[in-house]
Amino acid sequence: MPRLFFALWPDGPAREVLACHATRVARLARGRPVPAAKLHLTLVFLGAVDRERLGAVRRAADAVQGARFAMTVDCVGGFRGAGVGWAGCRVPPAGLLALQSSLQSALAAERFAPEARPYAPHLTLARRISLPVADEAIAPVSWEARAFALVASSPAGGGYATLAEWPLGERKS
Repeated sequence: MPRLFFALWPDGPAREVLACHATRVARLARGRPVPAAKLHLTLVFLGAVDRERLGAVRRAADAVQGARFAMTVDCVGGFRGAGVGWAGCRVPPAGLLALQSSLQSALAAERFAPEARPYAPHLTLARRISLPVADEAIAPVSWEARAFALVASSPAGGGYATLAEWPLGERKS
C-alpha cells in the first residue's frame, strides 16, 4: 500500500539550487542527498491509506481554495532525531500556512486524523546524516507555488508518483 502525502514541488530553477544545497548538506553531515526530482515541501503526510479512502482524500483536496503565493526558502538545518538535513524558511509565508491549515481541516472533515506534532515546513535535503547540521541562513531560493499535489511514495523503491494536482487561484494583492 503506498504512503500518501500532499506537497508543493519547487520549479526547475529552484530545484537546481536546492539540489546543490542537498549535496553540500549531505557532504557536511555525512548523509545521502535527496535526488533533485524528489525535493518537495510536504503540506500534510497521510501515511498508508486504503484505496477505498482515496475518494475522501480527493474530496478534501477539492474543498481547498488557496491562492498562489511566493515560497522562499532561506535557511538550512537538521532534525538529528530523524537523521535528516533540511531547507526551510525563517518566516513561513502566510499563503503556505493558510493552505496547509485549510488542507488539514478539509482532511479532518473526511475523518483523517491530524499529525500530533506542529507543522514545520521544510524540504528534506539529506537523509541518514551522521553529524548535526547547524542552522544557518542561505541565499533565498524562491518560486511561485501555483498548485499542490497528492503524491504516493513507494516504500520498496523509494519512488514518488504525483496522483493529482490542484491549482491555486490567482495571487491576492
